[in-house]
Amino acid sequence: MNVLAFDCSTGACSAAVLADGRLLAHRAVAMQRGHAEALMPMVTAVLAESGLGWGEIGLIGVTVGPGSFTGLRIGLAAARGMALAGPLPVAGVGTALTMAHAVPAAELVGRRLLVAIDGKRADLFVQPFAADLSPLAAPAAMMPEAAASWLDGPLLLAGDGAARLHAYCPNALLSSAIGPVDAAVVARLAVLHHRAGTALPPLPLYLRPPDVTLPGPP
Repeated sequence: MNVLAFDCSTGACSAAVLADGRLLAHRAVAMQRGHAEALMPMVTAVLAESGLGWGEIGLIGVTVGPGSFTGLRIGLAAARGMALAGPLPVAGVGTALTMAHAVPAAELVGRRLLVAIDGKRADLFVQPFAADLSPLAAPAAMMPEAAASWLDGPLLLAGDGAARLHAYCPNALLSSAIGPVDAAVVARLAVLHHRAGTALPPLPLYLRPPDVTLPGPP
């Protein structure tokens, strides 16, 4: 199966093309803003590099959150638009799960994993995983001090919010995987969950209201 996957949910924009488990093309640029302008040229670039045309793509993979409110809307709107034009199936993947699968297996031995996503507020989006990367709870938004006491025993921290969380639990091990989401991982998980029938629908997972202030009375 040929899959096109992309992510705008964190502090980067990335896209990748995977064919039968082989990574054909990959792009990633760190950015806090500008995902809407960057995504489609990046998608065009990875398709050109892969040598595949739109008609040869069999699946769209995209992150559904939690993450940036605006970034999630951009990525999911693009995925739904491509799916309608295809028509193509869309496999949604959780942002925290994607970050968890970027952690090297050797770091997970004997430890539970807590993925922390930087939501650009005082709190973090967090989700715990067992050493085999099975989720121990659903994603939640909580303050770092509360997240630090969520799990007992040997702990590994990953995700782009892990460094902030580490200040509250210095005895935990900080993973080498503390960057934003990688679309190459999204692609692999999209294929896996699509085939298993466990892919998430292309709908945003919001854990708090958007950063919007309604205007007051005139």
